[in-house]
Amino acid sequence: MFKDKVVVVTGASSGIGAETALAFAKEGANLVITYKDNKVGAEEVAAKIIQAGGGAIVVQADLINESDAKNVIEKAKSEYGKVDILVNNAGRYIDGDEWNGNSEIWTKSLLQNLVSVMSVSKYAIEIFQQQKSGVIVNISSRYSTDGQYDALAYAAAKAGVVNITQAYAKLLAPFGRANAISPGAVNTGYWLRAPKEELEKNLAAIPSGKLVEPKEVAEKVLFLASDESSNINGQNIFINNIIK
Repeated sequence: MFKDKVVVVTGASSGIGAETALAFAKEGANLVITYKDNKVGAEEVAAKIIQAGGGAIVVQADLINESDAKNVIEKAKSEYGKVDILVNNAGRYIDGDEWNGNSEIWTKSLLQNLVSVMSVSKYAIEIFQQQKSGVIVNISSRYSTDGQYDALAYAAAKAGVVNITQAYAKLLAPFGRANAISPGAVNTGYWLRAPKEELEKNLAAIPSGKLVEPKEVAEKVLFLASDESSNINGQNIFINNIIK
């Protein structure tokens, strides 16, 4: 399905990003994966991609720095000659991001979860416009439509991700697409280290009593990046079994 496609996946050293990169590789894609701190994890993912028959390069990047964001896309173009798909997955919840937090934490959260997406997308879109083709899939959160006083800037940033996804969809509409995926609590990252009481409280609100698995998210990313979703543009797809 994605043979010889060039896919950039940010934050791919573990969790959703790693599963997504591996899923693309199994379909014949060449990957550019980024990491901020977890070099070992990123290199392990790259080795698995090569074993699966795909190509892989690893790029260290702190995506709040525009020069790093630009370098990711330039490395992809230099190595493979094009960029077909961008998956903006990098981002994280920062402790202390609460309604009565401070501007330093809020700013850091907005940079890591929203501005970083804008920076990478800008350079990818420049190539998409030249190619007259390209797809963006942004990883948002169920918090994108559900204000959280104990994750204030994170939720605001993820709402912003949905908003810019719709803007990119309009920009790319003549030849490409942009969509977002908003998972509920995923069995990775924060929820692997969350206090037991908090995890139990979250699971109690989920009828199935289980977290979303990274593989479930990866499968939806591939669908939105494929020709099978050619008429889906500017949408925010929820993977979430919390019923309100």
